[in-house]
Amino acid sequence: MKILTAKEMREVDVRTVEQYGVAATTLMENAGAAVARFVLREFPDYARITILCGRGNNGGDGFVAARALAEAGRVVAVLLLGEAADLKGDAKVMFERLPQRALFAKDEAALDEPSVRALFSNTELFLDAVVGTGFQPPLRGVVAALAERIHGLEAPVVAVDLPSGWDADSRGADSPGAFRADAVVTFTAPKPAHLFGNMTRGGIVVAGIGSPEEAIISTTGLTWSGAAAEVSHKPRVPDSNKGMFGHVLVVGGAKGTAGAAAMASVSALRAGAGLVTAAVPESILPTVARAALELMTVPLVQGKHGEIARVNADPERLKFLIEKITVLAVGPGISQHPETAEFVIELVRQSRLPLVLDADALNIVSKNPELLDGSQRPVIITPHPGEMARLIGGSVKDVQADRENTARNFATRHQVTVVLKGWRTLIAHPNGAVAVNTTGNPGMAKGGSGDILTGIVAAMVAQYARDPAAENVAAAVTAAVYLHGLAADLAVLEQDEHTLLATDTVSHLCNAFRYRSKDKGGYVWLQGFPNAEDRRYDSGDNQQRRPGV
Repeated sequence: MKILTAKEMREVDVRTVEQYGVAATTLMENAGAAVARFVLREFPDYARITILCGRGNNGGDGFVAARALAEAGRVVAVLLLGEAADLKGDAKVMFERLPQRALFAKDEAALDEPSVRALFSNTELFLDAVVGTGFQPPLRGVVAALAERIHGLEAPVVAVDLPSGWDADSRGADSPGAFRADAVVTFTAPKPAHLFGNMTRGGIVVAGIGSPEEAIISTTGLTWSGAAAEVSHKPRVPDSNKGMFGHVLVVGGAKGTAGAAAMASVSALRAGAGLVTAAVPESILPTVARAALELMTVPLVQGKHGEIARVNADPERLKFLIEKITVLAVGPGISQHPETAEFVIELVRQSRLPLVLDADALNIVSKNPELLDGSQRPVIITPHPGEMARLIGGSVKDVQADRENTARNFATRHQVTVVLKGWRTLIAHPNGAVAVNTTGNPGMAKGGSGDILTGIVAAMVAQYARDPAAENVAAAVTAAVYLHGLAADLAVLEQDEHTLLATDTVSHLCNAFRYRSKDKGGYVWLQGFPNAEDRRYDSGDNQQRRPGV
């Protein structure tokens, strides 16, 4: 799943036509048909549909969708922002194929004409095909006025390619003045705005329209996190054993924070690690052990405040602790007590195992940046913006001003994988590639979410990056972030974001692993879910079943 800039998208279309012999009108027909199919399937009860069209190719896609929806029996109206004489090229061809007459609005005053006002009041659903990938904000004139009118209406809006007013290359979360959208259908590949933008709370899908994979060339260095989930789709072999799926050691906890270590450990079990051991201060061990019967535990000597004591860093103790371990996950609930800080530093320094660092372990290591060296082993860090700010010696404002390059620069400099949490969590890899995660929701803004992510990341690395090749680690970590957010999204289908607990995501990991982002109709869902009957869950072909079962 490559990410294309607006310029690269234009080049793909030209390449498809000139090198691969696909007519431009065919691409437009396929795009409009894809939008119409999406509307018919996802909004089946909406009979009266208005297509808002601009004068360019985005409008041409809208004309095709209008024709297809009319043929499917919907009552369709077309409002062109301009005049028929303004249309050129393929858009003009598609306009001339419309089965119905269009209404025209060449200026703001036209929006108040009785026929147009009646259109607004009678419409059950709008298609926004005004401007698309090639547009540069802001909206002006009649288009800006129309955006304002649409904001005041209750009817849902499906955006063709992009909500009109968005810059396709934008990395920003918002685009003031743009059309609202309840769903977005884009074509061929996502653009940066589809990944970074808060353009809808509904679905964002990608539809293929005929460009061959060889024609799709990107230089953004960006990928979509969901593509990495394929690493977890391969079925386990029938003669599997627990040793094949790694042994995760979770090191964390302190007096009052037993839950953090417990959640990280249980999520590592649920995410598929063969064995999980929790190493925690001895006083909280019974609490952590009760989290799951399958969990193994190791008591650590604690100080007088219930923290992990420095004595645990004795070489012989450490040797025993990490013997036969596949992946170390350090930090959940661990505290920054000086004794604990010394222990963490020695553990990181003496161990050569793949390492996942989170929470206070990150804050401890930020004071000793020489320890963050992933050139000899996989090192994954999972900072929120505040922790990232401490790592770079800057402010949260610095981090948030350029999340992409902050994460990328740190990852390449230290040869580590950076999971920079927040809106559109970024996974930056040592080679400079950055994956953008589009799963997750505001319900995850509660204590424990980061601990669960740590456990899932450690488990995925233990299973799928046993050969520590860079691409294996990248896929495992990226898939972990995607699956974590996906489980939370599946959880809020059954409850409210306010009531979501971090542990609810663990109970929904099963369906997250089984879910397939490409639905039965061929749309790839970057965000949101299709109607239940159109979701793809791998419920059969990924299981070894006895005949007749």
